[in-house]
Amino acid sequence: MFDYLLENHSLYALFKPHWIILFCIIIFFYIKNVIKSPLYDVTNNQILYFFTAIITLLFIKATPLDVVGTHYLFSVHTLQMSFAYFIAIPLLILSIPTDILRQYVWHYQTKFFVNLLSHPWLSLATFNGLLSIYFIPTVFKLVQANLFISIIVQIILFISAIFMWFVIINPLPEIKGLSFILRAFYIFLASVILLPIGFFYVVVQSAHFPMYIDVAGELITGFTAVYDQQAAGGILKITQLASYSYALLIIAIKWGRLEEEREGQVDEENIRYVRGVVIHLDENNKKR
Repeated sequence: MFDYLLENHSLYALFKPHWIILFCIIIFFYIKNVIKSPLYDVTNNQILYFFTAIITLLFIKATPLDVVGTHYLFSVHTLQMSFAYFIAIPLLILSIPTDILRQYVWHYQTKFFVNLLSHPWLSLATFNGLLSIYFIPTVFKLVQANLFISIIVQIILFISAIFMWFVIINPLPEIKGLSFILRAFYIFLASVILLPIGFFYVVVQSAHFPMYIDVAGELITGFTAVYDQQAAGGILKITQLASYSYALLIIAIKWGRLEEEREGQVDEENIRYVRGVVIHLDENNKKR
């Protein structure tokens, strides 16, 4: 396979040095301005999240995988998008110290826009809706026919994915986000919205992408355009469900820890002492 790619594409196209340089610059700034900075408390987990995200992005953008996804296999293109939106982005958000988010994301000049773009139901509909529309065959053909439109669409999807994961992760305690149970419901809805398009590609029995039909079987013998589309649907759903399931697990663990901390604690604000008798007030009596 690699020999075939090397015969038909240059080394620059296969390994994208500009992406490698860009990610090396990002790594340099993260190490210098975050890890080694005395201003921020960076945990080992955050460092691990950052480098895992960068390696994932390098894998999908600066290897022959990008050429394969662009010219030969729709399933590989879907894999690239799935890894970027459901693995790399949440890891990047988790890798950023809270103080940096307060300094550069949540201050008086950006609060309005962050609140607007990260509105739970708006971000849910924006990312998952746009991604579903993007994978509709007619829309996909239109986007891929123009490089400029393709770049703009990728940027919009990337940004909308950031705000969707911002709602799920809720990295800033001072932002009044969704409760644990609402975040779980939010994740459920996100998976449901993408279900139809993923299911469509899994059960489809006819090829819908001429750009991939013409080269079907060139890289993998016997791997038809229909099999390619079915694999794409499976990859999209598996990656999405795995990512959302892990997010649900983390939310459940945090929720459980919070409930354990509350057990046995006395709510002193709702207690009154009357002649040696302890009275617990409910919220209605407290307001009176």
